[in-house]
Amino acid sequence: MSVLRAIGAEEAEETVSESPQISPDWVRISYASALALRFKSGRYTRPFDFGGINLLLSYDEGCRSDCGYCGLARSRQGAYEDKSFIRVDWPMVSTDELVERMAQHEDRLTRLCISMVTHGYAYRDTLEITRRIRSRLATPLSLLVAPPTLNEERLRALKEAGADMIGIGLDAVTEDLFREIRSDVPKGGLRWDNYWKIVGLARDIYGPWKTNCHTLVGLGETDFDQIEIFERLLGRQIYSYLFCFNPEEDSRMADHPKSSVKRWRRLQLAKFLLEECGFEPSAFDFDDRGELARIHAPAELVDKVVHDGYAFMTNGCPSSGGEPGCTRPMGSWRPTEAPRDYPWQPTTADRAVVREQLALDEILRPGPGPTRPPELWAPPVAGRPAPIAS
Repeated sequence: MSVLRAIGAEEAEETVSESPQISPDWVRISYASALALRFKSGRYTRPFDFGGINLLLSYDEGCRSDCGYCGLARSRQGAYEDKSFIRVDWPMVSTDELVERMAQHEDRLTRLCISMVTHGYAYRDTLEITRRIRSRLATPLSLLVAPPTLNEERLRALKEAGADMIGIGLDAVTEDLFREIRSDVPKGGLRWDNYWKIVGLARDIYGPWKTNCHTLVGLGETDFDQIEIFERLLGRQIYSYLFCFNPEEDSRMADHPKSSVKRWRRLQLAKFLLEECGFEPSAFDFDDRGELARIHAPAELVDKVVHDGYAFMTNGCPSSGGEPGCTRPMGSWRPTEAPRDYPWQPTTADRAVVREQLALDEILRPGPGPTRPPELWAPPVAGRPAPIAS
């Protein structure tokens, strides 16, 4: 089922300049953000409230990293300005015009996020754009950072400028996998230990539940690896934001298959039980390949989790009131596909589909319920929208 449909080719007039269209004076924004701020014309075939605006730094040379799965990878064919990111277009807009549009629509905005790329000017420009935003808007602001560009001093400066949450795109959840697709690459390799150093610094500087790590399902990890990283981050009061790998055309992993929807749904459920329902890793059994084989939990509790639907919503930074802030439409699915994570609370029809995809009769077994003290649970990773009718 397609969720996004364009309606007409007209676009809002954008600022024209003869100067190079590079950051900090220009940024790319997600297609969903362009629709919300009227830079583009279009609508979702299924209307929902959207207020999470995503910005992406942009340079003529592009990102200097070369991750095997990324649409912005340095060695991916084509000009940087023509490259897609998360499989959709990110239109280029004037930063000042963007700030003005956001100020005009601030009553509908829930969360802002600047995504860095690996580039020598990325820190400088992120700091500048943060200050421009903060001069006009009070909407909560996250930064999805590039660890090679940062240190303790810079993280503190970004917080002082007005950022309240830091995200780190760990993506690969084991050191071996990280090395294979992000370090030992044709150009611009990254370091696992450097990423974890920035994770630790961000946690110490920004405080509990103000740092998050993005993790991807389907890069070659096992279910055991995923549960292990969820537990590691939970122990540090760091959010884990779960996304589903989708192959980018012409990337080095273009032919790598994405995970089955059954595996994806079960990992969403396991993550929610671990982080927000007080379960511990001992509640999950794995087979010889590291795949999730059993979940030991009360059937009534699992049924309520599926019925509420929060476990299957997009993981993202919250709004100032705790409701979903960044819902990243199409972050884990293509515009022509049914959602893998929902930017809205799943409806009755959505939950029926999810229940069928989970095939719980295959893996659910009786168990004792929550064993972790409530003070060690994570706050809601998807926020809490207003209740919906059953």
